[in-house]
Formats: sequence, C-alpha cells, structure tokens
Amino acid sequence: MDHLTPKQTYQYLKDNPDAVFVDCRSEMEYMFVGHPVGSMMVPWYDGADWELNTHFVGQVKRIAGANFEKRPIVLICRSGNRTLEAGDALEKAGFKHVINVLHGFEGELDPNHHRNTLSGWRVDGLPWEQY
Repeated sequence: MDHLTPKQTYQYLKDNPDAVFVDCRSEMEYMFVGHPVGSMMVPWYDGADWELNTHFVGQVKRIAGANFEKRPIVLICRSGNRTLEAGDALEKAGFKHVINVLHGFEGELDPNHHRNTLSGWRVDGLPWEQY
C-alpha cells in the first residue's frame, strides 16, 4: 500500500483519471461531515452498531470494473486509520495498487481533541462538498 498526503493525492487523482477514489467512512460521515469532490462512498464500517461491511471488497470490485486488480484505488477515511484495514482487505483480494490518504478527510486530533485543525483534506483546502 502506498501513502500520500491529501495534496499529493489530489495531484495524483488529476494525473490518473482512471483511479477510483473511495471514501470508506460511514454514510452519516460522508453525507453530514462532507466528502472530497469526486469520491464514491463505500463504507468499511457503517450503521448504528458500527458493523463491518462484509461486501466492501465486492463493492469496490464492481466500481473498479473488469480489470479491478490493475486500477489504482485511492482510499480516504476520517483520519487515515480505517483505510489501512480496508486497503489490506483489498490487497488480499488481489488489488495491486492501493493508496491510503494520510491524515484522511478531517486529520488527527489536536491538543483540545478537535479535528479539522492540524491536517487532512479539508484543512489543506482541497475541494469537498456536503449534502
């Protein structure tokens, strides 16, 4: 698995339009916190009980298409931790080029236990939307 900062990821996505950009946060996070423009939601954990999405790999395969193992898959989550588990599952399923977005969408906790202040997609001023 490769690791890129949000700004490096943004440039990578511009340079590699065949890459699949997957936001693996929950549906609630994706909709209400916001998400990077162009990302597709495929939760790793979701629901009220924070259940593992046992269909995650299959859903990403469907999005990536017939040559899924060769297409770059870029994963983003809240802080860059969930993507490590999700990326590992994809690699075990045969995906050859998985990229983890370091610091995720909201970044690490600051000394006051807040996100969106130190790092992450939003802090770096990259395009995002909310609905």
